[in-house]
Amino acid sequence: MRDPIGDDAVSTAHTPVRVVLVDDHEMFRAGVAGEMRAHPDRVVVVGQGWDVDSSVDAVVSTRPQVVLLDVHLPGGGGAQVITRCAAAGLDRSTRFLALSVSDAAEDVIGVIRAGARGYVTKSISPADLLDAIDTVAGDDAVFSPRLAGFVLDAFSRSIDTASIDEDLDRLSPREKEVMRLIARGYAYKEVAKELFISIKTVETHVSNVLRKLQLSNRHELTRWATDRRLI
Repeated sequence: MRDPIGDDAVSTAHTPVRVVLVDDHEMFRAGVAGEMRAHPDRVVVVGQGWDVDSSVDAVVSTRPQVVLLDVHLPGGGGAQVITRCAAAGLDRSTRFLALSVSDAAEDVIGVIRAGARGYVTKSISPADLLDAIDTVAGDDAVFSPRLAGFVLDAFSRSIDTASIDEDLDRLSPREKEVMRLIARGYAYKEVAKELFISIKTVETHVSNVLRKLQLSNRHELTRWATDRRLI
């Protein structure tokens, strides 16, 4: 005679979510992969990418359930990875969850418009990240309250996304990262530590940002970014 309780236990057993990690910082990828190895019953890493080309290759070849996707990558950005994967025939069974140091409106809106199902920042705890992966794998959306507000504002047209995009198109991805940190009040040394670059490189980026946006100093930059809800 069959045991119905045993049958139910087998049929409802949790299958680990197959994940591809996309980030250009090797140490960060290693750290996330290490956290995931501690939970083999919930998640398994099946591939990694560090730029647009390698990320598209990893996603298309492994067909994971979830892609943890950095927004800024060598060779393009996270949105480009999503659109290229779609062009390569990837179906909706693979969902994209943005995992980025950035919490700026234009980054959130851009990657969601490209097709991501959620957006969390790298300050998220390992436990919350695992929960976010499960949620996105189930085809639900995941955002922090602040980031969800950006998306709602964008779709309600309360943010002039066209004007934001036009201004920010003048900046490179790295210049955008530096701009946001400087606008938040970070010192050059703190920006250098956060982005793993030299202080001299930070100074060069700040100079380029001010020139491209036609601003005179970091105080004007902070006001510019605040007015556009970028910080």
